[in-house]
Amino acid sequence: MHLQIIMKSIFLVFANLRMAAVLLMGFSSGIPLALTASTLQAWMVNEGVDLTIIGIFSLVGLPYALKFLWAPLMDRYVPPFLGRRRGWMLVAQCGLVFVIAAMGFTNPATTPALVATLAVCIAFFSASQDIVVDAYRVEILTPEELGAGAGLYVMGYRIAMLVSGALALFLADQMPWKNVYLIMSATMLLGLITTLLAPEPKVEAPPPKNLAEAVVMPFVEYFKRNGAFEMLAFMIFYKLDVAMTLAMTTPFMLSIGFTKTDIAAVTKVFGMIATIVGTLLGGALMVRLTLYRSLWIFGLAQAFSGLSFTLLAYVGKSYPMLVTAIAVENLCSGMGTAVFSAFMMSLSNKRFTATQYALLTSFMALSRYIAGAPSGILAKSLGWEMYFVICTFAGVPGLLLLTRFKKWTLPKEI
Repeated sequence: MHLQIIMKSIFLVFANLRMAAVLLMGFSSGIPLALTASTLQAWMVNEGVDLTIIGIFSLVGLPYALKFLWAPLMDRYVPPFLGRRRGWMLVAQCGLVFVIAAMGFTNPATTPALVATLAVCIAFFSASQDIVVDAYRVEILTPEELGAGAGLYVMGYRIAMLVSGALALFLADQMPWKNVYLIMSATMLLGLITTLLAPEPKVEAPPPKNLAEAVVMPFVEYFKRNGAFEMLAFMIFYKLDVAMTLAMTTPFMLSIGFTKTDIAAVTKVFGMIATIVGTLLGGALMVRLTLYRSLWIFGLAQAFSGLSFTLLAYVGKSYPMLVTAIAVENLCSGMGTAVFSAFMMSLSNKRFTATQYALLTSFMALSRYIAGAPSGILAKSLGWEMYFVICTFAGVPGLLLLTRFKKWTLPKEI
């Protein structure tokens, strides 16, 4: 009977229009990324573009890292249609539909400057969409729905990355690149329709009165909270163990004898499935657990999951063990992602949601750089087995900071 009550509460959280909107917005947010990265690179290689030029094109993704610079504009100004969140979402999505389609009429070999300009525009509109979709999720979901909403958003995002990545490459073998990009442009219509039909969040707090307030007040409001600096440190260290593990998994798997095809098949299939299942499972469990307990349980799970690679290093080249390691690590990491996303959403003040969430996600990305820099040196000097043990212990600082959780000020409690 108790299990039936739990399952009913989980179903009620997942089965509502707000969750459907979050899922489809996740899909809309995931489509553009590959079109300026891996898919575009494949097109450039296909056209015989020099590798130096292809490398330089990685800079077109800079708007994703700099999105906090114009996020205050989206907090301060309200478009004259659909409301503060859906209005800006519609602007960004219309821009993406147009620019993605326009790229199909270019050629990276003959007009590289034009392709670069359009790619930067895609990245800009995509980053802008991310700003508003993140703010929308924070404002439309109830505290009990944050974990489940994070899981559904990640699921939509991951499916979209398969569409604009793997599916786009498959289509490119069947038709001209122009048609591929036109099809990818058409997929953005799903997000656009969702924006038109979804409810606008009802936020009692008024938007900032002027641009100066929109830029300054998100910082002032955040740093007045108890534990403000501790929470920033926590955001760096909570998933540091996962970042360190992922930083070296591909070189590790190649070094023990797996082929690139092996790695692609296992990580793209089992890894993707495990990540989606993990985020959905984490979101579902959070319906019954508190945010605090979920951070502990999923944090410990994602830390110890790295030991599956230690076991793989000990066993050597073993396909069953490779599938197990990838599945376990991605499942636990997905659960950690769901609760971590819910934690960051809970930190955003609804008056400055777009700006604060953009800043928090930019700060969170520091863990990738901290993990990546020394990873090669550690793996080379310690060996693979000990390296992945060290990755597990890299989760300790985040868990130690978590002991301070009840001293922190969160605008939204779960």
